[in-house]
Amino acid sequence: MTDQNTVHFELSNGIRVVYQRTDAFVAHMGVVFQAGSRYERPDEEGLAHFLEHCIFKGTSKRKAFDIFSDLDSVGGELNAYTTKEEICVHASFRKNHFSIASELLSDIVQNASFPNEEIEKEKEVVLDEIISYLDSPAERIYDDFEALIYKGHSLGYNTLGTKKTVNSFSRKHLLDYMQRYFTPSNMIISFVGGIHLSTLKKELEHNFGGMSDRKFELLNEPIPNFEIFKKREIQSNFQTHTVIGGRAPSYNESSRKALTLLTNVLGGPALNSRLTLSIREKYGYAYNVEASYSTYSDSGFWSIYMGTDKKYLNKAIQLIYDELALIRNVGLTANELEQAKEQLKGHVALSLDSNLELMFSNARSLMIHGRIDTTEEVYRQIDEITLSELSEVSKNVYAEENIAELVYEFEEE
Repeated sequence: MTDQNTVHFELSNGIRVVYQRTDAFVAHMGVVFQAGSRYERPDEEGLAHFLEHCIFKGTSKRKAFDIFSDLDSVGGELNAYTTKEEICVHASFRKNHFSIASELLSDIVQNASFPNEEIEKEKEVVLDEIISYLDSPAERIYDDFEALIYKGHSLGYNTLGTKKTVNSFSRKHLLDYMQRYFTPSNMIISFVGGIHLSTLKKELEHNFGGMSDRKFELLNEPIPNFEIFKKREIQSNFQTHTVIGGRAPSYNESSRKALTLLTNVLGGPALNSRLTLSIREKYGYAYNVEASYSTYSDSGFWSIYMGTDKKYLNKAIQLIYDELALIRNVGLTANELEQAKEQLKGHVALSLDSNLELMFSNARSLMIHGRIDTTEEVYRQIDEITLSELSEVSKNVYAEENIAELVYEFEEE
């Protein structure tokens, strides 16, 4: 979502660029590749995330220390992230240091050298990250649930990978993955800040325009049919953790808008969400209960997470099913729908009340939809959601026969 002052264009080699001018003194720039964990081969689980770590460990002209210090020495920040469908390397900096940031990002994504000694050190860092993650059941249950939702498919891979796969990675794995996906026709540069467009174009063309394009092909394995599951596992926790959910529309389906609104009504960030009012405020069964909806290019899944004391577990789960049944069978009133629309607009605005998040959002919009919707267009799409759409989506997505469960119970002494 953006305003009218957004421009998108292509460099001479086909790299797509989205630019938004602001008056802020701080600027943000990201280089995004469609190269996340779903595009890994079976023996590569975790490779995209490992590459994200190792990409800062040296280039053909910089050592790791230089990469970290060049921008940090002028008060900037360099970072990266990996999702199921993208890798992003990004920087935040004072706008007068744009040329430093642009050249540094260009060097990293084009000339990463992956020194063997740095790879081995970074394996220990990522393995420690995996251990930390395994020690957090509230995080782990989400990934375990998604692995079951997409059983047998790369969308079910854990982005961090496994101890076995991470230990197996070599410099060749990293170079091959970059060769496969780091190419101009598979990347987007997103910029938000107070730099003149002509200056931006000249600098980006200088730093990125010489990057040669290559043919690439994303792994596109068909997604298997969804097999409903109801699983309970004994874990050494002090609390039970529950995820309930199922398959949902992809981000290319129009029904995603209706499901986004329903997700917000059920368990969005507001304190007046239905699940919070029922499970937390009315009964006191849980401190944290929330709903989420994740979308991909060809699929999606919805989920409700809750952490609770074991003695309240079954009652709390029943309350979730009760709320889903109300949404499915009774639905929203016209007045509730209007209130929900206004709330969703507010949450959309708040989520982008950061130029950094705006930079990410613009990149994703261009990569996913090939366009950037203005604020007014996003609000119009929300306003167009109808009660009949909500009814149709809820009866399908929230149908009891389509709902899966994963519960971590703790072992009582």
